[in-house]
Amino acid sequence: MSTITRFESGPRMSQAVVHGDTIYLAGQVGPTGETVAEQTASALAEVDRLLALTGSDKSRLLSATIWLADVNDFAEMNSVWDAWVDKNNPPARATGEAKLAAPKYKVEIIITAAKA
Repeated sequence: MSTITRFESGPRMSQAVVHGDTIYLAGQVGPTGETVAEQTASALAEVDRLLALTGSDKSRLLSATIWLADVNDFAEMNSVWDAWVDKNNPPARATGEAKLAAPKYKVEIIITAAKA
């Protein structure tokens, strides 16, 4: 039976969960920044931090789901994503529009990755 390890857990959720060789990250929002680009960069910095914490990195991404508060911000978000993502190992990805947890949030990124 595979072990489940939870990271940065609270009463409602964990920021990351590892089961076997798979890492599941909670949705990451940009804790800093006003623009979509700033919030995307901030959220991706959190993704990098959590992947390192769980024994992985962005070259091991399996899938990404990205929610935008306004789908018209797709190009702005992609300008940051495209500079960040490992060009040799891009994940499967979906992007959609959704009402996010608070009006200040413009982007939320959900990642599944493999352990390194």
